[in-house]
Amino acid sequence: MSQTFVHLRVHSEYSMVDGLVRVKPLVNRVVELGMPAVGLTEQSNMCSLVRFYKATTAAGVKPIIGADLWLENPDEPESPFRLTLLARDNKGYLNLTEIISVGYTKGQHHGKPIIQRKWLEGRTDGLIAMSGAKMGDVCKALLSGKPELARERAEYWMRLYPESYYLEIQRTGRPGDEDSLHMSVELAQSLGLPVVATNDVHFLEADDFEAHEARVCIGESRALDDPRRDRRFSDQQYLRSAEEMIELFSDIPEAVENTVEIARRCSVTVRMGEYFLPNYPIPDGMTMDEYFRKVSEDGLEDRLAKTLSKDDPEYDSKREAYYKRLNFELDIIIQMGFPGYFLIVMDFIKWAKQNGVPVGPGRGSGAGSLVAYAQLITDLDPLEYDLLFERFLNPERVSMPDFDVDFCMEGRDRVIAYVAEKYGREAVSQIITFGTMAGKAVVRDVARVQGKSYGLADKLSKMIPFEVGMTLSKAIEQEPALKEFLEQDEEAQEIWEMALKLEGVCRNAGKHAGGVVIAPTKITDFSPLYCDDDGGSLVTQFDKNDVEEAGLVKFDFLGLRTLTIIDWALKMINPRREVRGLAPLDINEIPLDDPASFVMLKKAETTAVFQLESRGMKDLIRRLQPDSLEDMIALVALFRPGPLQSGMVDDFIDRKHGKQPLSYPHPDYQYEGLKPVLEPTYGVILYQEQVMQIAQVMAGYTLGGADMLRRAMGKKKPEEMAKQKQFFLDGCENNGINKTLAENIFDLVEKFAGYGFNKSHSAAYALVSYQTLWLKAHYTAEFMAAVLTADMQNTDKVVTLVEECRSLKLDLVLPDVSRSEYTFTVNDEGQVVYGLGAIKGLGEGPIQAIVEGRASGGPYKDIFDFCRRVDLKKINKRAMEALIRSGAMDKLGAGRAQLMASIPKAVQQADQQSRNESVGMMDMFGEMLEAGDDGDPYADVADVREWPEKQRLKGEKDTLGLYLTGHPFDEYEREVRRFVRSSIADLKPNRSPQRVAGLVVAQRTMKTRTGSTMCFITLDDRSARIEATLFSEAFFENRELLQSDQVIVVEGQVSHDDYSGQMKMRVSSVMDVPSARKQFSKGLKLNLHADQLQNGLLDKIDSTLRPFRCEGSPVWIEYSSPDASTRIELGEAWRVQPEDNLLLELRYLVGDQCVELVYD
Repeated sequence: MSQTFVHLRVHSEYSMVDGLVRVKPLVNRVVELGMPAVGLTEQSNMCSLVRFYKATTAAGVKPIIGADLWLENPDEPESPFRLTLLARDNKGYLNLTEIISVGYTKGQHHGKPIIQRKWLEGRTDGLIAMSGAKMGDVCKALLSGKPELARERAEYWMRLYPESYYLEIQRTGRPGDEDSLHMSVELAQSLGLPVVATNDVHFLEADDFEAHEARVCIGESRALDDPRRDRRFSDQQYLRSAEEMIELFSDIPEAVENTVEIARRCSVTVRMGEYFLPNYPIPDGMTMDEYFRKVSEDGLEDRLAKTLSKDDPEYDSKREAYYKRLNFELDIIIQMGFPGYFLIVMDFIKWAKQNGVPVGPGRGSGAGSLVAYAQLITDLDPLEYDLLFERFLNPERVSMPDFDVDFCMEGRDRVIAYVAEKYGREAVSQIITFGTMAGKAVVRDVARVQGKSYGLADKLSKMIPFEVGMTLSKAIEQEPALKEFLEQDEEAQEIWEMALKLEGVCRNAGKHAGGVVIAPTKITDFSPLYCDDDGGSLVTQFDKNDVEEAGLVKFDFLGLRTLTIIDWALKMINPRREVRGLAPLDINEIPLDDPASFVMLKKAETTAVFQLESRGMKDLIRRLQPDSLEDMIALVALFRPGPLQSGMVDDFIDRKHGKQPLSYPHPDYQYEGLKPVLEPTYGVILYQEQVMQIAQVMAGYTLGGADMLRRAMGKKKPEEMAKQKQFFLDGCENNGINKTLAENIFDLVEKFAGYGFNKSHSAAYALVSYQTLWLKAHYTAEFMAAVLTADMQNTDKVVTLVEECRSLKLDLVLPDVSRSEYTFTVNDEGQVVYGLGAIKGLGEGPIQAIVEGRASGGPYKDIFDFCRRVDLKKINKRAMEALIRSGAMDKLGAGRAQLMASIPKAVQQADQQSRNESVGMMDMFGEMLEAGDDGDPYADVADVREWPEKQRLKGEKDTLGLYLTGHPFDEYEREVRRFVRSSIADLKPNRSPQRVAGLVVAQRTMKTRTGSTMCFITLDDRSARIEATLFSEAFFENRELLQSDQVIVVEGQVSHDDYSGQMKMRVSSVMDVPSARKQFSKGLKLNLHADQLQNGLLDKIDSTLRPFRCEGSPVWIEYSSPDASTRIELGEAWRVQPEDNLLLELRYLVGDQCVELVYD
């Protein structure tokens, strides 16, 4: 009689489709229950393997590695069979990895990886198979009354896995369990097959069943109470104790004994924490190390030839310093066995640079290596900027070097493809990431499956603060309103309790932005593969940490949009330089001390400059007044919450501007030896590298030891710190430094080490920031065009950038079908030309057709010419309307309204012509059509009235996202200033109410705690913007006036908003412009002259005024003839509502000058 039981079928959260078990709690529970082993069999994957293996081995539990697979069912392809494979030994583990990988790469059907029998047949060694209970092929045959078929299938598996095939039986209280159990036992007896009991575990505790159901429903987008939902699970699928299982199967004890027997048979060792580097091809006759030295020395020679001048009296000693550092690094890299890694990185960066893919100057700690600089992996001289090699590769701690390489977004995939070609497609893969159910989303998901109202979910989700790393429990602490709401609302409580159980559970797989692994053999020797439904974007099933544990080396290929922007700008700049006979501009050769760039920087004109465009950063720049690249490196390191809160930033600024004396590091405790270390940062300890150098200079640490000290300070473990402090003090004593001084400096360093920033990263990125700043200062138009192109799909961003162009006095030209490209460009006059790609409602197809049509015969003459030359199959009526409304056809010889009216005729003529050409008819009509060129093509539409400004601007806003040829407020500005004295820019906080007029550019509402609605609007009058708040009463009264793009006049209190640093307003009343005219103007005056009165003008005036009559503004006519003039007041019945349309019609009738609203 067995005393224990082993669970061989468990799904953790990494099964993604189901499973709520988390790996560590699973192992803890197994230990608690005294079980010797446990098997984790995810659904068709092994994503959790590394975590599971590490957790079990650490806890002294034997890990059993396996997976649940879907097996093809030829008779009913959409309901595949279930099969569970367990790895008996390392051969089995490799076979299982390959089977799962093939399932993803070749077997995806109906959204599942389905395994074919033939893939199993060649890979049977070292595996144990369990039949899949009632979901398996044998039981399905038994349950549908086909015992012969069942027998046949069982015999197939017995032959395939001799002595290693078990019939699986379950008692989980699900329909069909008991029937299939008895039939299986019967069949097992007749065939002499062993049976094994599993509990198909999906959650740890019985009361997690509801949460697990919710998780499955979220994945399937079904509601919990949906009658059509497939209910596949029962509340008994928890991790039962051995006693429960023995009790449950007391009538079939061997089913329990076999679990222990299988666990005894399975033992796999996964090699962890070793590195297997891919092989880099080396020229014959050299070893890897010799070749590595040669490449590095040659590279350094080339670098020094450019940077050191032979006439320099200190040439030899400077050169000596470089070679000393180079040899020191080479020795460490070779001793640690990493030359292959460097050579691989060097090779793909070299390829990228030769094939026109822009590469960043380096990032992360790799920039601290001179070898990397010599091999052109990085572009910053580490000696010039005090960048330390040990911050990158520490000889006292073996860990893989890690180069993060930035490529331009467009070219990154080309570099990855090159690597795959060079090392073999099956040796290169990207890395998986796991999406989890995070705070805000999990609340919405749970509410949806519980069938709660959308409003409730929305309210609850919005109460959770929006910040990185926010959890549900943190949200309750931070937001008293949330806590209160949950106490009052039972439904919200139900959502919350469930959400807490599901928070952080893995829900789907994605692809890591830049990680690429290269294996020495094939990837599946180290990790199974995963890919999307159509077999694209291959990734490893282990995430970035696990993949390294499994021995694969990861390379970071990151996409940096800024590099793309610089590249696009250069592609516009260089052709224009060539015309002027200048050499092409190389961005890596620009002077790093350009005065014009720093003038622009000090004014904080840094919109669109990499890393420096946020509002907080601009404030910091204004205070700091950076005037060198060293200061820019410091900017990036200073602009972080730690330094800003600790007073470091203020010290840095005051010392730079001489308001505080320079001291190394503190006025009370100074050590002169630290001056060279801290001088670039005015004595403030800002970088991790400085922390390391202080330990080296004062206490004689090696830099490797100093790196360990820096890590210890970052982790803040008291016992480790005490050890380090003693070591530091002893070292200082040996150097004859006073103990109190040493203690004080150590404490200071410890305080700031937590905030320290990696200078190598800061320096590399500051260089990219400087390049964008330099381009903005010297090639403003090209740079802004490139930035606009990069963001052209994001209208909000385009609006900000267009504003920036205006403040830089750059001309922005409307898009133009004859001149614009897909992207933003710069014309010969140096104006930025709008890109066609930024027009909404126009796809790549139509744009391509426009550009191709242009190629044959220069600019388009008119809309008829346009329709004849472009491929009308690609451009429909909607696309043409978008072009006209955006102003892209303004140069085609007619106003926008006339163009719009000409579309049907132009399309019809073009169709007729292409039909004629296809039949080869060049009849007289054809010639007549051509001959009509000297006439006015727009004669038919000559009397179409041009759009009023409002309509024209609305068209631009709809298609471009902003107003280009004007601003809706312009039309009203002169008039509005009669009753709204100050513009938004001139507002000052004041207790008494003030009036503000502007265009509503944004509007959002939110519910208050009491459940009423409040509204925030942003008003813009071209001078500035202001956010105004309306509480529920004011909001409901004026709801229809608060639409976006409406010009309104509001009254209320203006105060200063501490959070944003700008003005804010609390609104008490709102009116639209007609109401304001009615209230503030004396009335409407028409100036008429005797000779205008022909053609029944008075009747026309009558019919124009009639629809607008109401208790509004009075109307009078100032009438003049050559002999006399008089004022005729119209009666009370003729008072009107002074709306825009009325004024427009009247002006159209009697002329603009003759209609005016009279104010005091």
